[in-house]
Amino acid sequence: MSGTRPIVLLSVLASVLVGVFVGTGSYTFVSAHGTAYLSNDPKACVNCHVMREEYDGWQKGPHHAVAVCNDCHLPHDNLVHKLFVKASNGYHHSKAFTAQDFQEPIRIKPGNAAVLEANCIRCHGELVDEITAHGTLGMPTDPGRKADLYGCVQCHQDVGHGPTR
Repeated sequence: MSGTRPIVLLSVLASVLVGVFVGTGSYTFVSAHGTAYLSNDPKACVNCHVMREEYDGWQKGPHHAVAVCNDCHLPHDNLVHKLFVKASNGYHHSKAFTAQDFQEPIRIKPGNAAVLEANCIRCHGELVDEITAHGTLGMPTDPGRKADLYGCVQCHQDVGHGPTR
């Protein structure tokens, strides 16, 4: 009987830890209105105060009537890729917000910028065919530009979020 005691104690400890993790995660998901992030509603992005300026800019910007956050910031090539990027972004956003470990103003990461550019081309392909045919999109050539702005948004950074910056 004494050989099973450590196994029972480890099982109880593991159960308690899993319960705390699931309980804390569930509480956080509910209190942060986690189901809102599964929607297409741009107001979900404002649950985190860091996105207020971007949301306000989008409301004033030219894409307000035709595109929501997911139209530009999630891939549209296949459902698995879309859900992966959404889950990955959600994880990184919640981690950064919870730990208060984020830059202000918020900056797009290279992988997300590639998704954004692909969506610019997806919607405006006919308009930019001449430009993209020559491979001229890419990292900025002007040293005064920020390195995280490239491709379409290098010149058109106010289009999605309006002139708020």
